[in-house]
Amino acid sequence: MPPAAQRALAEAEERRKKAAKLELPPELGGRDGPEPVRYGDWEKKGIAVDF
Repeated sequence: MPPAAQRALAEAEERRKKAAKLELPPELGGRDGPEPVRYGDWEKKGIAVDF
C-alpha cells in the first residue's frame, strides 16, 4: 500500500476515535427502530428520501 494511503487510513482512524457519539434524547411518540436520518437522508420502509 502506498505511503499516502497508509497516512490517510491513519488519519481517518484518528478522526473516528475523536468523533463524539451523538447523545440524542428519546423521541416521544416517534418511530420504533433505528434513527431514520442516520445516513443523512430520511428513510422509511427501506426507501431513502433526500431533502
